[in-house]
Amino acid sequence: MKIEEPTQTQTPFEQIGGEANVRALTERFYDLMELEPAYAQLRSVHALSLDDARNKLFWFLCGWLGGPQHYVERFGHPRLRQRHLPYKIGTVERDQWLACMGQAMLEVAVPEPLRAILQSSFAQTADWMRNQQA
Repeated sequence: MKIEEPTQTQTPFEQIGGEANVRALTERFYDLMELEPAYAQLRSVHALSLDDARNKLFWFLCGWLGGPQHYVERFGHPRLRQRHLPYKIGTVERDQWLACMGQAMLEVAVPEPLRAILQSSFAQTADWMRNQQA
């Protein structure tokens, strides 16, 4: 009889490769937003400087993916919808956010099937965040 070691399930944070890779994903996401004309509408709802947004998304993603709770430690519960209400988020902004994040995940080599799982989860959240009619 062969007894197998119990397997430990890695969090998405661990599967991505920890803080360094979450930072790389966040940086690539915002770099693409600035560089690619396909994301111009999404870029237009952000401040001139993306530094604050880069940090907040990084902090949020770390915790959301099962890593350190940097965002919660700084700001409390994310309250995503409430915090985004001042910004026009319609179908175009939602779709551009999802496309930009999908491209960023692909470019920084987020492994499959995790990439597909995250894209699906992002899609649900992004649709819930819309505050403008189509």
